[in-house]
Amino acid sequence: MAEQNASTALLTDHYELTMLSSALADGTGERPCVFEVFARKLPDGRRYGVVAGTARVLDAIADFRFTDAELAQLESTDVVDDATLAWLADYEFSGDIDGYPEGELYFPGSPILTVRGSFAEAVVLETMVLSMLNHDSAVASAAARMSSAAHGRPIIEMGGRRTHEYAAVAAARAAYLAGFATTSNLEAGRRYGISTRGTVAHAFILLHDNEEEAFRAQIAKMGTDTTMLVDTYDITAGIETAVRVAGPDLGAVRIDSGDVGPLARKAREQLDALGAKDTRIVVSGDLDEHAIAALRAEPVDAYGVGTSVVTGSGAPTAAMVYKLVEVDGRPVAKRSTHKESRGGCKAAVRRHKETGTAIEEVIHPAGSPPDPGPHDRPVQIPMVRGGQTVDDLPTLEDSRQRLRKALVSLPWEGLKLSHGEPAIPTVFTQ
Repeated sequence: MAEQNASTALLTDHYELTMLSSALADGTGERPCVFEVFARKLPDGRRYGVVAGTARVLDAIADFRFTDAELAQLESTDVVDDATLAWLADYEFSGDIDGYPEGELYFPGSPILTVRGSFAEAVVLETMVLSMLNHDSAVASAAARMSSAAHGRPIIEMGGRRTHEYAAVAAARAAYLAGFATTSNLEAGRRYGISTRGTVAHAFILLHDNEEEAFRAQIAKMGTDTTMLVDTYDITAGIETAVRVAGPDLGAVRIDSGDVGPLARKAREQLDALGAKDTRIVVSGDLDEHAIAALRAEPVDAYGVGTSVVTGSGAPTAAMVYKLVEVDGRPVAKRSTHKESRGGCKAAVRRHKETGTAIEEVIHPAGSPPDPGPHDRPVQIPMVRGGQTVDDLPTLEDSRQRLRKALVSLPWEGLKLSHGEPAIPTVFTQ
């Protein structure tokens, strides 16, 4: 699959270039500004959000250029005037960015990303930044709930057929960040070093004249430590045939349909009776966090999750916004009903009990932190300085570990799947 071109002008929205042209014309485009990314609220029923996609955003900003072909398209369609075309031809972000690292939790109002630069150079980034953060954070937030519900059992991400081809790669990365063990997406494996796994589909079974021939072909090529799909016809007969063909060292069986809880129980009893006591049971088929939680008491060893994770399990966007909060050092804020914003550049401190449990998120004016508590932790980190990405930013593996620690820090109510308030409150200081 071809690499997605992060520099394409298609990642900029038409209205951003309308604002840019007007601001350049009246001289306000060079005014120093601060934009913030935040979510006014969490999706219904969620108690926390997970930040994901930041690394992709930083890579895209570093590469963000308007090519000759893209400039020609803008010129031929009269999207912008000649002066704006000339400005875009030389575009290169030169500002500063701070933000919540990937794998960090966020709550309503959290300053997830802070972009400082001229109005002109910051405003053209809005759609690109939001498209990545909203998608990846929605997937990671859903995946984290699923991983928690799985209670240590591995989950395979297998949603590539249920979303856009580029989104599938980003979703696999976000799910892995949030605790999934592997992905079936080979491009995500190549691009991000994620372990890939996969077994046969029903088409392979149906290709052969009978189930036994299909199983023998699979074992001959893949060895006994493979996963047999046993529900194409009859699960009981499928398991009996799989063990007879592979022997008691069969790696796993997969059940992809039906009421998988009772079916897994019967499968475990049958496998044990056949001497395949170490053969694992993998279940898939329209699973989400609630279905996974309901299977916790069943003899399931791993889950395969597709549609629900790549679509955010009912919340396909994190509803983050990119708002201007400061101009020439002066706070500015939107006052529209139900869409209010808080002016001024902000940062955040997360407060904890001595035990490590998080108790609140204090959002304060940047440069004016509250009196430090004994277990306070600043949440934002530097990401870009003078247009250059800073050294030693967290890796994907670092982000996985960060999220694990963050989830442990939540009050126990924060991990519930039922409706409720955010796990910790956000407190704004003046």
